[in-house]
Amino acid sequence: MEMELFSAAFFSALLAIILIDLVLAGDNALVIGLVARDLPKHQQKKVIYWGTAGAIIIRAVMAIAVVWLLKIPGLLLVGGVALVWIARKLLEAPPDTGAHGAHAKPAGTLLGAIKTIVVADAVMGIDNVLAIGGAAHGSVLLIVLGLLISVPIIVWGSQLVIKLVDRFPVVILLGGTVLAWTAYTMISREALLKDWLAAHAYAKPAIAIIVFSISMAPWFAARLPEKQKPLVALLPIMLLWFLGFEGISDALKVEVSYAQGGDLRDYALQAARWFGWVPLALIWLAYRERRQSAKTAAAARG
Repeated sequence: MEMELFSAAFFSALLAIILIDLVLAGDNALVIGLVARDLPKHQQKKVIYWGTAGAIIIRAVMAIAVVWLLKIPGLLLVGGVALVWIARKLLEAPPDTGAHGAHAKPAGTLLGAIKTIVVADAVMGIDNVLAIGGAAHGSVLLIVLGLLISVPIIVWGSQLVIKLVDRFPVVILLGGTVLAWTAYTMISREALLKDWLAAHAYAKPAIAIIVFSISMAPWFAARLPEKQKPLVALLPIMLLWFLGFEGISDALKVEVSYAQGGDLRDYALQAARWFGWVPLALIWLAYRERRQSAKTAAAARG
């Protein structure tokens, strides 16, 4: 039932939408601000305005098609993986240098920045539209007001993020953390994984560690000593192996427990479960060391 215009219920719903915008539009502002930081000053405002326009257009389209979108299997899973990719791109910055923590900014292009923002807006727009649509209780006017209210929040928030990053570069890491958490929540809410996650208590913590490890690897890889850099890849490799092994075991209905195992096959499967990732890790480490040696030799010749 359509709520009465300017009634107490109307203003209550409007207040809820404003609060939702302050929280969820902040994600869009964060992405736009972090992407825009890579560009020259004269292009940053263009990215903010184009990024804001993209966010609003995408939200409007999703508001119309939200019922259809929710029927797409694997939508949240794909969106979560896309956010991991975006988080990695935003954290691909060189370590701080200089006495005041100034940092060199990676080269960026206006078109490339807008593309990254559009993808992020499309992914994060799912939650935004669902939250605003629910608070609006079917009122088209309130949905439109929610879209309009989010405009100044995104524009102002993006400018604030750029200023904070310039003064406190560690904000980039915090931004990557927010995106990694959003990616994890989307993946953990995926309907296709619901039964599997419910049946395995370890799955959600393992997925969270994998998502955060992969998302934030560029930041730590740029700052760790050379001998410790392989850790940023080895941790997610191990966890992915264990999760993949458990998934395959469940699909094939193969028991891999010492307590219930009774023949050589069971013990072989258990050994593969715990140690099968080791040869892969050693191959990767040898390849990495060979590449580093080749780079050092090339630099010495040059």
